[in-house]
Amino acid sequence: MMVLITYDVNTEDAAGRKRLRNIAKSCENYGQRVQLSVFECLVDPQQLVYLKSELLSIMNQETDSLRIYYLGKNWSRRVEHFGVKTGYDPEGPLVV
Repeated sequence: MMVLITYDVNTEDAAGRKRLRNIAKSCENYGQRVQLSVFECLVDPQQLVYLKSELLSIMNQETDSLRIYYLGKNWSRRVEHFGVKTGYDPEGPLVV
């Protein structure tokens, strides 16, 4: 299933900047950054449970915000992209 993860972390102190980096690193392990604080992640239900748990353990629920949008299996019909950065196909071939 495709999920869109967005976050806003309070970076007024060093701890906040560290949380921001750690949340981004965790998201990078599961998906592709499409905006500064937005990731598209193609995950199975078990991976999503683990990722969500990981992100909730990093964030400060008093000062930070995390949103997960569930786009499902037919996500490609629900996403339109315009502008400079070209989209990618997470289900396409992986070229290394």
